[in-house]
Amino acid sequence: MKDVFSIKEAIQKIEYFCAYQERCHDEVVSKLRSMKMYSEEIDQIMVHLISENFLNEERFARSFARGKHRIKHWGKIRIVNELKSKNISQTLINISLKEITPEEYLETFHTLAERHWESIREKNVLKKRKKFCDYMLRRGFESNLVYEKVKELENSGQ
Repeated sequence: MKDVFSIKEAIQKIEYFCAYQERCHDEVVSKLRSMKMYSEEIDQIMVHLISENFLNEERFARSFARGKHRIKHWGKIRIVNELKSKNISQTLINISLKEITPEEYLETFHTLAERHWESIREKNVLKKRKKFCDYMLRRGFESNLVYEKVKELENSGQ
């Protein structure tokens, strides 16, 4: 990788970076900084990317929420925290969560919970329960859902 980029070269490179996968503004700014671009150049490039629709925070947030839920099976809490860490506004976070229907959310939750419960090879019920709850909470599912599910699974499986 060469050290200095002209604005034209940087735009070309960053357009490809954005076209390959949805990006948030923070990711693009970090990439431009790593390319040793100056603040004024970064501002100019960001304006170009937004006006040419290479960069769209709402589109990024929606895509992120859908993908993390459907592919990685994350719960809403984890999705919200990750979006916040990328400096996505609360308004866009709320919009992005609408990408996941309540039915789809619960279906994913129950499938993941049942599969994980079955996979835990722990004889001690309290330890099994703790492992299950820790895993589901780490995935970002709401504690009330997790605790209701663990009770249901304990009662049905023992």
